[in-house]
Amino acid sequence: MTPTTRRGFGALATAAALSALLPATAAAAPGPHHPRRGRLIASDSFRHGLGQWSAELESGGSVTASHGVLDIDVPGGATVWFRQPLRGPYILEYTATPVSEGGANDRVSDLNNFWNATDVRSPGDLFATRRGGALPEYDQLTTYYSGYGANYNTTTRLRRYVGEAGIRPLLLDYTEPLLTANEPNHVRIVSDGPTVQWWDNGRLVFDYRDPEPYTGGHFAFRTVLSHFRISDFRVSEPRHPR
Repeated sequence: MTPTTRRGFGALATAAALSALLPATAAAAPGPHHPRRGRLIASDSFRHGLGQWSAELESGGSVTASHGVLDIDVPGGATVWFRQPLRGPYILEYTATPVSEGGANDRVSDLNNFWNATDVRSPGDLFATRRGGALPEYDQLTTYYSGYGANYNTTTRLRRYVGEAGIRPLLLDYTEPLLTANEPNHVRIVSDGPTVQWWDNGRLVFDYRDPEPYTGGHFAFRTVLSHFRISDFRVSEPRHPR
């Protein structure tokens, strides 16, 4: 079921994009089904370090991968990129737990993602452009961006960046669902042509039809002043009914 509280669409979203949005009740009706996995494309057990990842940290902090957990514990902005580019269709999954155990960065907020990201300043190589982890440095991406429990765990939003500085078009803006301290979130991101979906614990949070979809690029975990433990990262082909 999708959230029923919607604050409205950003003024920068195009008319075509707005007309492609499903009504808030559509995902509750028979239609969108929990996607099924097919062939495995990529994965990380988080037992062998950060070889598959690249971290961009605004104010330092700690990003480690060991014993089955990617641990992101940061006092400022952090973007942790999966180095392998992905091309749809795919289903990307992971489990993330917001840590609240009294640590310096244990603020329950900002389980965010970029996906199908390309930097217009170096479209052939995302990592050829230097970025330092502050959010405005990512304005010149073409990408989808989800912010789950952002802004001190008060908003859940979907954006579609268009590669222009200062412009982050807002597509969907909810006041719930939000994060719960120390509770795991099993996330599924579906990139399948014009279908853009973001699921949490079996609930369809975002269901967007993009008339001009981004179909490939890089994925990243994005957060700010927070502590997350992430596990079970995998990317699979979707298996469609025959």
